[in-house]
Amino acid sequence: MRYLELKEKLKNFTIFSLSDIRKIENNFDRRRLNEWQGKGYIKKLRRGYYIFSNTFLNEEVLFLIANKLYSPSYVSSEMALSFYGLIPEGVYHVTSISTLKTENFKTPIAEFSYRMVKPELFFGYQLVRVGNQQYKIAEIEKTVLDFLYLNPQMSDQATFFEWRFNSKNFLAKADMIKFSKYLNIFKNKRLAMRVNKFIQFIKKK
Repeated sequence: MRYLELKEKLKNFTIFSLSDIRKIENNFDRRRLNEWQGKGYIKKLRRGYYIFSNTFLNEEVLFLIANKLYSPSYVSSEMALSFYGLIPEGVYHVTSISTLKTENFKTPIAEFSYRMVKPELFFGYQLVRVGNQQYKIAEIEKTVLDFLYLNPQMSDQATFFEWRFNSKNFLAKADMIKFSKYLNIFKNKRLAMRVNKFIQFIKKK
């Protein structure tokens, strides 16, 4: 298979894998991928996963890539906090939640990190369509809960203050009934205590 033929057949793929290629040509020689990398046609993100070098990158494209690079996963924690305008800092790596083991990938386009949760905590995300594709990102309520769950050091007024959390934005956008319902699903007393302290803190600001 020639490179241009592959590019045409995978034109709707933001990220593609060796298995995607072999669905098109089952006897594809993977050494061609090394050749195309050397010529600068494609970029390797991790073993078996690639993008075309001229792929236009923006936030949503990175989210699509994050979902497929390590699946199942959904964008959450720091990256989703930034996406919803809940923290002032820019986030320079794409953070996600997965039921697979915690993992981190440094790639030519961005750093992608994944934190493991139990399967029963893999919920509370929405599907966002981008053209003919879609990515999974935590809902605003689950974003905050995921972050607090994965960062137990966030436990008092001092750490909440240092977080520089946008309380007004969150209280205006979040469904607090859903937030409470999601918190109950965690079945974690320590988390519930920290979340209650956090809610008291942001309502006083």
